[in-house]
Amino acid sequence: MGKSAWTQPARESLRANRLGPIAAFDPESTPGFDGDKADGEALLAERGEHLADLQELLYANGRSGDRRSVLLILQGMDTAGKGGIVRHVGGLVDPQGLAITGFGKPTPDELAHDFLWRIHKALPAGGRIGIFDRSHYEDVLPVRVHNLVPQAEWETRYDLINTFERELTEQGTTVIKCALVVSKDEQKARLTERLERPDKYWKFNPGDIDERAYWDAYLEAYQAIFDRTDTDNAPWYVIPANRKWFSRLAVCELLIHALGSLDLDWPAADFDVEEQKARLAASE
Repeated sequence: MGKSAWTQPARESLRANRLGPIAAFDPESTPGFDGDKADGEALLAERGEHLADLQELLYANGRSGDRRSVLLILQGMDTAGKGGIVRHVGGLVDPQGLAITGFGKPTPDELAHDFLWRIHKALPAGGRIGIFDRSHYEDVLPVRVHNLVPQAEWETRYDLINTFERELTEQGTTVIKCALVVSKDEQKARLTERLERPDKYWKFNPGDIDERAYWDAYLEAYQAIFDRTDTDNAPWYVIPANRKWFSRLAVCELLIHALGSLDLDWPAADFDVEEQKARLAASE
């Protein structure tokens, strides 16, 4: 089926502000895509080559002093496939041009600073794609769900996040925010698999079962971040994650659009090309 499998660009079909309530979202769906798994996997391989070419352009420009970068933020419930996106989409490009950061429970040093402190430290340098496996949104997701700080404190963070992301884009970073949405039944199946396979034990956290009791509260927290932080300069995309092949393809497409929008060209040589050709020809 090829490229025709996309009936609507991912950036349109998956944009949070164009979808209904997250509680009614279907994680089995493939919005804007009418192909099946075989189509999706074939297209990912094809589009992955294009993504790699665009990423090389970004990296080359960064080496020449261009400060522009791309930041991909991945949020999602446990087992939603954030790690798979990092491996299968991030793995399509040259690792030299990637900066991958996973954000877990804050360390004592991080807690001694404001919640954006550790985020600032991990931002991608010019010419690179940064991938955040979880992010500053942890401070308005589990923090909100479990009342880890007073409501008056986490309520102020939405505006602080909007300001931070606006300033980030003004400095040349393209921000893509993806919420990977898995169904509760699918999550249970994936957790069950982790308990049945010794090679998956390392991925299992008993706390993941406890978090299932807060499912509806998490959906409310996600709805709040879409309502309050889905902006044109830092948009949210809702990625149905029950079908891993689709979520990976969708994120790949979003990255391709972001990089393509930079309208990059190869940097000019900072040396005399003809002179260097002559020197090379004369060398032994």
